[in-house]
Amino acid sequence: MSLESLKVQIIQKAWTDPEFKAKLMADPRSALQASFGITLPAEIEILPVEETLSRYYLVIPPNPAELERPDGSDAPEYVWS
Repeated sequence: MSLESLKVQIIQKAWTDPEFKAKLMADPRSALQASFGITLPAEIEILPVEETLSRYYLVIPPNPAELERPDGSDAPEYVWS
């Protein structure tokens, strides 16, 4: 399953399951574990936000030129979608 496919599934579940949405907003780590079996690494922080008709979020990904991995390998590529 791709990351984009997973995002779509999470959003659709939040739209159709108010209990899941409330848990996702309050404690995303446990909501994703309980509903999708996803265990996020401890160093990953996830911050759910909800857009409205008058509030939008623009997410700025890390600048690939400023990323480096501890092992010296190439940094991951980020792609706008």
